[in-house]
Amino acid sequence: MNVEKSYAWCARLARSQAKNFYYSFLLLSPEKRRAMCAIYAFMRYCDDLSDAEGIADRAAAIAKWEQDLRAALDGAAPEHPLWPAFADAAARFNIPRRYFFEMIKGVSSDLEPRRIQTFDELYDYCYHVASVVGLTIIHIFGFDGEDSLDLAEKCGVAFQLTNILRDIGEDAARGRVYLPAEDFRKFGVSPETFEPREKFLELMAFEAGRARRYYRESAPLIGRIHASSRASLRALIGIYSRLLERIVESNYDVLERRIRVPNWEKIRVLVAARWGVKPV
Repeated sequence: MNVEKSYAWCARLARSQAKNFYYSFLLLSPEKRRAMCAIYAFMRYCDDLSDAEGIADRAAAIAKWEQDLRAALDGAAPEHPLWPAFADAAARFNIPRRYFFEMIKGVSSDLEPRRIQTFDELYDYCYHVASVVGLTIIHIFGFDGEDSLDLAEKCGVAFQLTNILRDIGEDAARGRVYLPAEDFRKFGVSPETFEPREKFLELMAFEAGRARRYYRESAPLIGRIHASSRASLRALIGIYSRLLERIVESNYDVLERRIRVPNWEKIRVLVAARWGVKPV
C-alpha cells in the first residue's frame, strides 16, 4: 500500500474509533491531522492486542508487532495498511522511536491479570500507556522548551487516571485493578467487591482529586505548544477533563455503566477551544 492510501486508511480508522481524540484532530492543519491519525492507528492496534477477542497468543502477537515496528522505522514495509503512513509521520515530525517501544511495553504489562500495589507503580503504568502518547503527539503539535516533555508526561497521567476511574468496573472484570492496593487499604475498601459503598465513594473522590492535580500541573503545556496547534490540545484536555467531571457528577456511578461525554458536548468544547474561551 502506498503512503497516501495508508493515510486514508488511518483516517477512516480514527474517525470510527477515536471517540475523544478525533474531535481534537479537526482543529489541526491537514498535514498534522493525518499524522495524528497515523499515530492513533498505531496506538489503537497496540491496545487491541491486549484486549481484543480472537487472538490466541497475545504475547506472540505483541512480539510480532514489535518486530514489524522496528522494520517499519528502519524503512521496510511490513504487511499492514498503517505502516507506510506511520513511518512517514514518525520521520516527518522527528518523533523519538523509543516512545513507540515504550507503548508496546505498556501494552505487554496488561497481558495478565494485575493488581497495582503503590502509586509509584501506577504512575509507571500511566507513563507507558498514556504519557508516551502525549510525548509523541507534542512532536506533531510542535513545542518549545524542554519542560514541555515533563508537562506532557503529567498530562498523560491525568488522562489515564481519568480512564481508570471510568473503566474500573470493566477492568476488574478482566482481573485488572489499577487503583493502588495501598489506597484501598487506606480507605478500607475491598478491591474485590468495592465495598463498603460509602468508603468506595471516598476512595474515588481521592483519586479524582489526584487526577485534577495532574491536569492543573500540566496546564502550562498549552502555552508551550506552537500556536497553530494549541486549539487542538485545548480541545483534547477539555474533553478529558469534562469526562472526569461527569464521573464526579454521577457520584462515581461507574461500576454498572460507562460514563461518556456526549457528542454535542464535545462539539461545544471544540468550538470553545477553537476560539480560546471556556465552554459554557
